[in-house]
Amino acid sequence: MADLPEDRETLLRKEYLSQTARINWHDLQTYYAHGNVISVAAELDLVEVAVQLGLDNTRQFQQWIADHRIAPVQDEQALAWYEINQELWAVVAPPWVLVQQKS
Repeated sequence: MADLPEDRETLLRKEYLSQTARINWHDLQTYYAHGNVISVAAELDLVEVAVQLGLDNTRQFQQWIADHRIAPVQDEQALAWYEINQELWAVVAPPWVLVQQKS
């Protein structure tokens, strides 16, 4: 019996998981300057957020936004990260770069 083709969600999960990496804040300055960097709360799974973005799950994103669990990186946070060149987890979900600070 032939394997069933993978669904979009599974493919997105594999893709984003393979692209997730640590990056220093200084390397994200161009994306930040264009307003494309989104901060993801530490309690959320960064890959899952990217997958839901890829699936255009508006309802879930509205909830995360309302709960202040995802938001554009604010200037104060960007400056603090810049001063110490904070290392972050990141994944690109075009046109966005999702970042997450983990301890």
